[in-house]
Amino acid sequence: MPAAIVTGATGITGSAIVRHLIKDPSYTKIYSLSRSNAGLDHPKVQHVHLDLQGNSDHMAKDLAGVSAEHIFFCAYLPNDDPGETDRINAAMLSSFLSALTKMGEDKHIKRFVLTCGFKQYGVHLGRVKQPSLESDPLLLDSAGGVSWPPIFYYTQQQILAKAAKAGNWEWVCTLPEDVLGFAKGNFMNEATAIGLYCVVCKASPGSELPFPGNKDNYLTFNTWTSANLHAQFCLWAAKAAGAGNEIFNVTNGDSESFQNLWPKLAERFGCKIPDQMFSNSGFKDYESSTIQLKNTQHPLILHAKNMGLAKDPIATDAPTLRLQIDPEKWAKRSDVNEIWARLRKQYGLDQMAWEKATWDFLTFVLGRDWNCIGSMSKARKLGWTGYADTWDELVDTFERLEEAGILPPLQQLKHDY
Repeated sequence: MPAAIVTGATGITGSAIVRHLIKDPSYTKIYSLSRSNAGLDHPKVQHVHLDLQGNSDHMAKDLAGVSAEHIFFCAYLPNDDPGETDRINAAMLSSFLSALTKMGEDKHIKRFVLTCGFKQYGVHLGRVKQPSLESDPLLLDSAGGVSWPPIFYYTQQQILAKAAKAGNWEWVCTLPEDVLGFAKGNFMNEATAIGLYCVVCKASPGSELPFPGNKDNYLTFNTWTSANLHAQFCLWAAKAAGAGNEIFNVTNGDSESFQNLWPKLAERFGCKIPDQMFSNSGFKDYESSTIQLKNTQHPLILHAKNMGLAKDPIATDAPTLRLQIDPEKWAKRSDVNEIWARLRKQYGLDQMAWEKATWDFLTFVLGRDWNCIGSMSKARKLGWTGYADTWDELVDTFERLEEAGILPPLQQLKHDY
């Protein structure tokens, strides 16, 4: 029976993979690798302290006795500089693979599953072709006549493919989008910021829930990825015939929009939808923002000529975020922090959740005006049938955040305000 290694095992995607490996009777041993947090406590799980920023010799010593047929690499370190992000994350993967080779453990690998994401298509840079396909061209160097910032996924995929060829094993790369899930102590989660925004709005005078972004964003369509569904996909991809040496979109399988989700959020948290969601006069007391991204054109420019849009503003205009309420600015307001402080004291909430919440990511997600839909056809054709309802997964994440003391207990919140 195979053993498995999970790096980044205490993050949202990594911990979900560990949970599903525990449930899978075909795995008898799971090595959970992280710098400090031991993660899940289970007889099948052995925690190994590993600093992926260390050199390969040190890693080889820390990994002594660790051997597995399937490896799930979920580790990631962010940096504000795309070049540094590329360097750091490429070095982590390269050193880890080198350590396995020095140990001779690369000979036992059957498949290595690398978690990446929709930055593969440049969704963080602007409008992209829809739906996004795994065969879409990469934003390398001056593709389409534009100088693009480094995307570290590309470097990691090159490193992985080269190592796999040399070691005679296979790799898989997954591309999830806006992952929904929970991991203790990890606040890099869109649902955490949205939940905090909703509970503060609920406790504010009038309990209105204005949509922070723009009208175009409100009406666009997007895909999300459940951490649980992604974990199930990773286990499937580790063994599925024909999945080796391939890149796959991994989304829930439905298409959602804030025009549908926002009223549901208001109902769940006991808030009111404003009569005029996008009336400037309605939110004059909030800080709005218009943020121009550093790149000068949308990634759609790579396809514009074939689509007959070579000179159309939809491809050539500078990508811009537009927000009627900037979450980063909102989270710093004195009145907002007073309400949060009252909620924190009243329900014994985790202050770190507020301080570590990814307000900047929420600013981006709600400020863009482009769709983010990825086709699941490639995986479906190989037999993948997984599906998750995005709203159900969002609610499940909120419930886990409530259990962890990050959000107030819902029924009590609705009763008190």
